[in-house]
Amino acid sequence: MNTNLEQSFVQQLQSNQNIIHKICRLYTNDGDAHKDLFQEITIQLWKAYPKFRGDSKFSTWAYRVALNTAITLYRKSTKSVQTVDYEKQQYFLSQDEYNYEEEEQLKLMYKAVHQLNDIEKALIFMYLEDKDYTEISETLGISEVNARVKMNRIKGKLKKILNP
Repeated sequence: MNTNLEQSFVQQLQSNQNIIHKICRLYTNDGDAHKDLFQEITIQLWKAYPKFRGDSKFSTWAYRVALNTAITLYRKSTKSVQTVDYEKQQYFLSQDEYNYEEEEQLKLMYKAVHQLNDIEKALIFMYLEDKDYTEISETLGISEVNARVKMNRIKGKLKKILNP
């Protein structure tokens, strides 16, 4: 295994792990599921990393892989997914602790976002991360116009959920 590739991956992942944590928070409801999804996204990123050509920023590419992994794993909760034992992998990261208490004020928003469908969750997440519609459309594989229209609908949906 190429150690430069490994070091580059670990560095990029550590710099962008908050993205993955936020996606895990959107698609899971408890700490164990969060850790499992984080682990699975990390494995999928590592598997795909040799094919990362740098055509987009690492963060944009990581969003795409992480969102696809989350959507695939959690779309059908009845499916069992084969995972690789993370401890047996030789690629260890210092995972920052993710503190749920610090985000107390976001609980209502997360509760509302959990009521959205998978694509809506991905779109609102990227919007809240201050991604422009160009990056959102590239990541989700939709047109900018479609992203804007969907975002306006999502905003309306969230307003109704938060202010019934």
